[in-house]
Amino acid sequence: MKKIFKISGIVLAVVLFLLILTGFIGYGRMSSKAKGNYAKLGEKAPELTIDGVKFRDLNKNGKLDVYEDSRLPVEERVNDLVAQMSLEEKAGSMFITMIGMTPEGNPIDKPFFSSNPLDFMMATMMPSSSEMLINKKMNSFNILHAHEANILARYNNNVQLIGERTRLGIPITIASDPRHGSEHNPGAALSTPTFSQWPTSLGLAATRDTLLVREFGNIARQEYLATGIRLALHPMADLATEPRWGRSNGTFGEDAELSAMMTKAYVLGFQGDSLGAHSVACMTKHFSGGGPQEKGEDAHFPYGKNQVYPGDNFDYHLIPFEKGAFPAKTAQIMPYYGIPVDQTDENVAFAFNKTIITTMLREQYGFEGVICTDWNIINGTAVGDARAWGVEDLSPLERTKKVIDAGCDQFGGESSPELIIELVDSGQLTEARIDESVKRIMRDKFKLGLFDDPYINEDEANQVAGKEAFRELGRLAQAQSTVLLKNDNLLPLKKGTKIYAEGVIDSEVFGTLGEIVSNPMEADVILKRIGTPYDERDAYFLESYFHQGRLYYSDEEKKEILDLISQKPSIVVVNLDRAAILTDISEASGALLADFGLSDEVLNQLLFGELSPEGKLPFELPSSWEAVENQHEDVPYDSKNPLYEFGYGLTYQPEVVSMN
Repeated sequence: MKKIFKISGIVLAVVLFLLILTGFIGYGRMSSKAKGNYAKLGEKAPELTIDGVKFRDLNKNGKLDVYEDSRLPVEERVNDLVAQMSLEEKAGSMFITMIGMTPEGNPIDKPFFSSNPLDFMMATMMPSSSEMLINKKMNSFNILHAHEANILARYNNNVQLIGERTRLGIPITIASDPRHGSEHNPGAALSTPTFSQWPTSLGLAATRDTLLVREFGNIARQEYLATGIRLALHPMADLATEPRWGRSNGTFGEDAELSAMMTKAYVLGFQGDSLGAHSVACMTKHFSGGGPQEKGEDAHFPYGKNQVYPGDNFDYHLIPFEKGAFPAKTAQIMPYYGIPVDQTDENVAFAFNKTIITTMLREQYGFEGVICTDWNIINGTAVGDARAWGVEDLSPLERTKKVIDAGCDQFGGESSPELIIELVDSGQLTEARIDESVKRIMRDKFKLGLFDDPYINEDEANQVAGKEAFRELGRLAQAQSTVLLKNDNLLPLKKGTKIYAEGVIDSEVFGTLGEIVSNPMEADVILKRIGTPYDERDAYFLESYFHQGRLYYSDEEKKEILDLISQKPSIVVVNLDRAAILTDISEASGALLADFGLSDEVLNQLLFGELSPEGKLPFELPSSWEAVENQHEDVPYDSKNPLYEFGYGLTYQPEVVSMN
């Protein structure tokens, strides 16, 4: 037996040694490759002074080219630049994907020690930063990290310097999903504590306040600018007409007119009245409306590929674009993954669908901006197959051609410019067609002022992002968005009320105006915070982040809630990332509130009347699962006998409107 253990130990040691050796060899190769890539770069752009005005000599030729001259019209600069670009540079510009940064704000080119799983994923499952920036000649990227503001700013400056040192000095466009809420979902939203914290889009819609939404956009714009983010991969103009849909929380609810108002205000807040150096460009999504998912299943996953219209209500989902995104002059548009079943001449997903992209978006609506696909519709990755719904049988090369033929300009989540080069070299696409898309992409860079100065002040980033005045407005918006669904003369509470709290993050907060007790039987009231129910799933990458399936609480979940709140007068606060079936909980509670991103601090002030809940439901709350199953995916507020109707919301007058 001892001999067996000894042999096993030797084998284990050899295996461990080989793994370590393999790791060192791989690390060395990656380091060497990155060093070789950076050696291909030229010098920084020299500065030219002409008539007392300073310019950047981006192509380092010692003279002022048209595209380098900030005094000239944008179209002249775009045409001059594209005429100088090689096919490889054009192809690289037509891709935008995720890119990583170290905690110090440097590009990731090789693995490094980190406790953050995102760092490991970006270092091992994605092409290196130098590979994409230098070899693939890409110049648009989506960042996922949520570091401090000065680190995000430093990263911007580091990658902009790399862009400056390329042949033509094309600047980098840094993009991001929403960052101003508490949700963290790498496929949809990124919690970033360094920024001010606001309610979700559902919460913004619950306020019914377009001035507030525009002010949010203006504040978010300033925080993005301070950290180098120049492209917002939002808002979502989709409609949550299907209550089971896992992305309802990113929308402005199920009413098209309300969504249009909110979308317009949101885009104007980020972009201003016109796109300029002061702006953050918006990529509004998902044309032509990504909400009516069959049985609510999301199109990120194969089982959710179909969008269905049993109510023949396709046109209703266009209203937020017609009356919101387009009048606000959104810079860019993203179509969704789904297949609009039987709505066009072929059942293929939106980005592959020429009727949707060219006939409708380009011709009918006259949209001239960038159209970028949703992520990973061409190639599979280490974590899943391509979301090429309706064209699964096509090769990546054929899919790429079909997307471009449909009328799209840029590929999200992809880094395969070699496919476009092959299509042009083989005569399947003309370079003139590629030029059309590249001009749109470069036009936004010029309008945003990136060619003139893409750098930002790292020291000022922390002073702007998350400053107290912004956070204060975010907290007030949280209160304003909260919906009071029921109140049996329980709220507001009297100062000193004894509270037993469950489901809160910081129970001590409630001791500032009341008294916290550790036993429900010692309490005057019970406070219970709960979330929206859902089916737990993890068969596909990202699936665990998307709350889908049931809207009812399981027997076990419901018993736990009801057993607690039946002991004393109770206040239930439910965070709604989708509609929830609250019938039994509503009946048993003394007060019921719905929140869309509400800190314990603000909740405390709401409970004691220092602030008042003012929100109105952005969607109806169904009374039963049967009603949910019988409603139409594409039709708003159509479940039978809803518990609370769209637009419902009570209120009470606050004693003092103050955050102090």
